[in-house]
Amino acid sequence: MTSPEPSASLEQGGPPSSAPEGIRLGLRANLAQFTLLVTVNALVGGMLGQERVVLPLLADRVFHLAASATALTYILAFGATKAATNFFAGTLSDRYGRKPVLVGGWLIALPVPAMLAWGPSWAWIIAANILLGASQGLTWSTTVIMKIDLAGPGRRGLAMGLNEAAGYGAVAATAMATSAIAAHAGLRPEPFLLGAAYAALGLGLSALVVRETREHARAEAALHPVQDLTERELTTAQIARRTSLTDKALSAASQAGMVNNLNDALAWGIFPLLFATHGSSVAQIGILAALYPAVWGAGQLLTGWWSDRVGRKRLITGGMLLQAAAIGLVALGTTFPVWATAQVLLGIGTALVYPTLLAVIGDVAHPAWRARAIGVYRLWRDGGFAVGALLAGSLAGAYGLTTAIWAVAALTAASGLIVAVRMYETHPRPAPPPSLP
Repeated sequence: MTSPEPSASLEQGGPPSSAPEGIRLGLRANLAQFTLLVTVNALVGGMLGQERVVLPLLADRVFHLAASATALTYILAFGATKAATNFFAGTLSDRYGRKPVLVGGWLIALPVPAMLAWGPSWAWIIAANILLGASQGLTWSTTVIMKIDLAGPGRRGLAMGLNEAAGYGAVAATAMATSAIAAHAGLRPEPFLLGAAYAALGLGLSALVVRETREHARAEAALHPVQDLTERELTTAQIARRTSLTDKALSAASQAGMVNNLNDALAWGIFPLLFATHGSSVAQIGILAALYPAVWGAGQLLTGWWSDRVGRKRLITGGMLLQAAAIGLVALGTTFPVWATAQVLLGIGTALVYPTLLAVIGDVAHPAWRARAIGVYRLWRDGGFAVGALLAGSLAGAYGLTTAIWAVAALTAASGLIVAVRMYETHPRPAPPPSLP
């Protein structure tokens, strides 16, 4: 007879003597705070969603930037800043606590909607995206860390599915809303007033209602003591090397995360321009732009839970290969129904991958250094925005939109094969109980 998992013992009773007093792990035990953090992350996603349709069209129609690396500099600025901030978010949250980092991220976000709405030059748009990237790196990373803190090991995939579903569901809903506003009132300033409301509400909830969760991570760490002192007290450089290179699961997850967000940069910056060149209206572009994150967001409600049942590796491999096929279908298509089908498939593929990759990091990293490992992983993952902006923008400017899309499809397929070959399973299915005679 096997003993219950540590998370179950905390859920059903009090914490062990080595854990901080009064701390309990698990979704049920922390339902109110977990739900609040899901809401906060939806607002974080909404800040990103305000740009998804409007900004590519602003670049083309207001600032007269053709499809090129120059036109995608806002994605490059966003991705590079967010990637770097992700790295520091984990370290800062370990040192100063999760809540101060979350509140700081929302403070940085406050001027972004106004800069997008009234910025007189493209430099203002780039500056706004630098701030947005820093804000997203702090707020999204911290809500991920806080949910992992609260959930414990037993429901980590489900927790990440709920987190990412809220964030990307809000991306989709806000993309639809801002495209509808833009079709009626113009590209600026009205669509960005929604982002201003999100920033004010997110800051208020984070400062006044959200509670610190660092003690929950310490409680879980007390349940998983590490005998080797060097393992427990890894330096940030050692964690970065392990997550990026030496651990096969962590490094495979890092490269897959980077390619996944490279795809998102393509969908954000190139797809709307492709749709527009074939005569799609702003409303149609809004629908297509929203379909992908809507399916991605909703699908994660299932896929995060599913990865807790069947393991992580197969979902990641299959999701990357499905994304590659969907991107190829976008390149082949010329009509709204074909593109809509491709966007749905791309959303399904991303849903299989996105929460599962985060769950891999949570599976492998010890609670004592998990926040920093998440920061390193998210450095690689959101670095994909910058790589995607450079790669897709350069190829589109030199060879056309379709060539850029096909190149990213091939890269995505290769990433899925790397996961299939290199990653080991981090969350195997439990062995079935022995049958009775």
